[in-house]
Amino acid sequence: MAITMTQAASDRVRAFLDNRGKGIGLRLGVRTSGCSGMAYVLEFADELQEGDQVFERDGVKVIVDSKSLLYLEGTELDFVKEGLNEGFQFNNPNVSSECGCGESFNV
Repeated sequence: MAITMTQAASDRVRAFLDNRGKGIGLRLGVRTSGCSGMAYVLEFADELQEGDQVFERDGVKVIVDSKSLLYLEGTELDFVKEGLNEGFQFNNPNVSSECGCGESFNV
């Protein structure tokens, strides 16, 4: 399995990187946080680190460290606009529950 991106997510990441003017991709990870235990972390990546896995769509890279990959395997990263709200959405098949505010999850 792998981490995948929709076309909308790929386009949005590319726009962020172009505006930033540097970076090799987007780092996707998880950290302990919130009511349910884990939260997604998105950061710009300027270099690869040991153990990183790279997933690519249309030249846009998503970089995931090996520890986070255990929780993210099979996840699809999407970018959605709903009314005035827009943001990245994580379609993660490993999630068993989410908190009410939508900021954290449990596997």
